[in-house]
Amino acid sequence: MAEEKIRGFREILGNDMVKEHFMKAIENHKISHAYILTGEAGMGRKSIARAFAMTLLCEKGGSEPCMSCHSCKQILAGSHPDLIYLSHEKPASIGVDDIREQVNDTIMIRPYSSYYKVYIIDEAEKMTVQAQNALLKTIEEPPSYAVMILITTNEEAFLPTILSRCVKLKLKPLRDTTVKAFLTEHLGIPEKDADIYAAFARGNLGRAIHIASSEEFKELYQKTMNLLHYVETVDISMLLECIREIKDQKFDLEEMLDLMQLWYRDVLMYKVTKDMNLLIFRDEYKLINETGQKVDYTGLEKILAAIDTARTRLNANVNMELTMELLFLTMKNPL
Repeated sequence: MAEEKIRGFREILGNDMVKEHFMKAIENHKISHAYILTGEAGMGRKSIARAFAMTLLCEKGGSEPCMSCHSCKQILAGSHPDLIYLSHEKPASIGVDDIREQVNDTIMIRPYSSYYKVYIIDEAEKMTVQAQNALLKTIEEPPSYAVMILITTNEEAFLPTILSRCVKLKLKPLRDTTVKAFLTEHLGIPEKDADIYAAFARGNLGRAIHIASSEEFKELYQKTMNLLHYVETVDISMLLECIREIKDQKFDLEEMLDLMQLWYRDVLMYKVTKDMNLLIFRDEYKLINETGQKVDYTGLEKILAAIDTARTRLNANVNMELTMELLFLTMKNPL
């Protein structure tokens, strides 16, 4: 954890209601013994959990970590004795022994240097039923100084008894404009590219940052644009050959479908508004305009629905070539 930048609440973008909840809890000295932070990976769950832990343990006692006291410096160095990150050897699960050895067997030992003792359990949805039951005993009767933060992408994986004893806080996607501003201002990404990355990431800043630096994504984007340019004129067998090559090169077909969906939404948006400033793919204005003139509203809705259907079929392991052939047929003849 030491290599990851730890920030205060105000440095973390978005999710103001979640941050405000933690800050007010600290100010009013109404700290719960257990929290569940849920949301997609990359949305800032770990950043908020660490900011909360750091603030709780900060010697200045404010609603933000001071970053300069001995406690804050220990956390920044990854060596604070009262902040425990649960680890697990098996990548697919957190077992009952992990919970017993790292939580239950240590929680009755009072904090070394702080008022609180904070446990952060990342990927908490991986806890087995036995592990959850072991943790439940601690959550039901915790010592006054103990604070448990469960970080998860899926709170439905928890037992109802766990859910009922934790404060549940859900992170929400950021606005595209917020993500775009971060990419342009902090990473120097050109606006036209930042528009695409922000829209593709759907409010997930971590994902936007990742794809902005991904050569693989740039290559997939170019291949997808080539397909969209030639989908009307090229034979389906040639289109399928391109898809086979893309799959052989280990590109993510779902990401390709996401790009196609964003592109056709641009076509629909421009057809309705005639406002080029609303386009995500501004560089593709000419083709977007031409497609909108050729395909009516019903046809565009059919194509967008066909992309959703293709995604569902791929997730259900339906034959890839058949799935894409049906999609291309709709894209070629949407009327």
